[in-house]
Amino acid sequence: MMDFWLTALGLMLVIEGLMPFLFPAVWREALRKLIQYQDGQTRFIGLTLMLSGLLLIYWVK
Repeated sequence: MMDFWLTALGLMLVIEGLMPFLFPAVWREALRKLIQYQDGQTRFIGLTLMLSGLLLIYWVK
């Protein structure tokens, strides 16, 4: 079970690293825009991403 979680973490890190590696200027601009959001907006984005991830995991299983 632990190897499953470590594999998932490794895959997440690879996916997270794609944008700054392939498109550093676009990634930097996206972060610049992200810090201008209010806390509520940032939380909504985080909640949406988490729910999307859970739905994707449910759909795959």
